[in-house]
Amino acid sequence: MPRPAPAIAAAAALLAVLAAAAPRGATAKTTIEPCSGADACPALLGYTLYADMKVSEVAALFGADPAAVLAANALDFASPGAANRILPAGTPLRVPTRCACADGVRKSVAVRYAARPADTLGSVADVVFAGLPSADQIRTANGLAAEDPDAPLNPGQQLVIPLPCVCFNSTDNNLPAVYLSYVVRVGDTVQSIAASHATTVTDVSNVNAMGSPIVAPGDILAIPLPACSSAFPSSASDSGLLVANGTYALTAGNCVECSCGPANLNLYCTPAPASLTASCSSMQCPNSSLIVGNMTAQPTGGGCSVSSCNYGGYVNGTIATSLSSGLQPTCPGPHQFPPLTALPTAPNHVSYSPAAAPGPGEEGGAIPGGSNVSPANGPGGSPSQAPAMNQPCRIVLLSILCLVLALWM
Repeated sequence: MPRPAPAIAAAAALLAVLAAAAPRGATAKTTIEPCSGADACPALLGYTLYADMKVSEVAALFGADPAAVLAANALDFASPGAANRILPAGTPLRVPTRCACADGVRKSVAVRYAARPADTLGSVADVVFAGLPSADQIRTANGLAAEDPDAPLNPGQQLVIPLPCVCFNSTDNNLPAVYLSYVVRVGDTVQSIAASHATTVTDVSNVNAMGSPIVAPGDILAIPLPACSSAFPSSASDSGLLVANGTYALTAGNCVECSCGPANLNLYCTPAPASLTASCSSMQCPNSSLIVGNMTAQPTGGGCSVSSCNYGGYVNGTIATSLSSGLQPTCPGPHQFPPLTALPTAPNHVSYSPAAAPGPGEEGGAIPGGSNVSPANGPGGSPSQAPAMNQPCRIVLLSILCLVLALWM
């Protein structure tokens, strides 16, 4: 039987193109921060939705509070039914997390995931968690035997999901900063990534110990975001609170909202909308009628006498407050809040639950890969490497290879 040469040639050409585009033998690089001790810091995970999902589903996937996820993205967290709103696939989000020290490196180890039918280590890593972990990292964290990352997992199998993050003392160039773990996408360059996060190529390169400003899809960069820092006592459960510029954070059991910017990088806290919680402790300052976020200003001959009631942390289930008074050259105007954006909406209003199983944080597995010496004047980051071939690419290549063989027979 004659072979259909044009069809074979076309299929072979397409296979060659895909094979060339696939990262065969390539590795995805992740910036890691060596550490010791049991301290943790606030951090952000850059996550892109792989399907239409409710806000509550995204939050459950990462063991986060739905309102906190919206606040971290300056989305309207107080709108009615916000937790049940459906976000469209492809929506990029910043998910707040605690960056712990586990096995000598910084990572978030609080996320638990229950495997679904047809899940594989590869699909969980590349699809469900959008490339934040690798299949090898999940395997190591759970003490699983080395096997094909495309082998099906047992439905209901509980997995620890290690996620990349860094602290770098929560500073960047001696200024407060919170670090975002960003997964490089097709078409990204260091220049475009830096511009979209209001930083510089030099800063991104230094933080990530990059010999040259070149990235590949699947690489994970630590992006420093200017932030407002807090000075709450160590006894407060929200000690060390950081809020990225232009966003919000919820604290004190969702009773208090703290914002950063846009006029300055001073943390500003006020009572959160009543719809977010059932009850809150008193927010009134002692010996004053002012509550958290309130201020009085009285012009005087020497300037303006200003008194304000400030949030001082969440201590033993109580909202701590402090009253400050002083003379300023001029009376301050109304406080400017970061603008809130309406939630995007999926056009088909169909969501797909990720069936996450969040649980209390425990130490996970080590992030595989070596480390290099960091720049002398930069943070202590170093790149690690993990396989980067993704599941969809494998499927396409295998399908076309079968087509070529079928035509040849």
